[in-house]
Amino acid sequence: MTYDSREILREFHDEQKLGYPLLQDEEAKHVNSLGILNEDYAKGHRAYGIPHPGILLIGKDSKILAKFALPGYRARPPFEDVYATLKALPK
Repeated sequence: MTYDSREILREFHDEQKLGYPLLQDEEAKHVNSLGILNEDYAKGHRAYGIPHPGILLIGKDSKILAKFALPGYRARPPFEDVYATLKALPK
């Protein structure tokens, strides 16, 4: 999910040959509602809207089952934690 324009998303998607869609989040509405906004950039800064890196586990009913987001942009959620959460979810 990114605040970038659709044109930039399309170019990046095609260049990287991604097999999944990229999501545009104008004005960081979704990033803010999910509580994963990187607060290092104020509204009006060109990087405003960047989320903390992370993973959302979303169920078939569109509800968030789990959220992993870490401050900054260099750290990533440990895969072991994500896997353990997946295993613990009801079937």
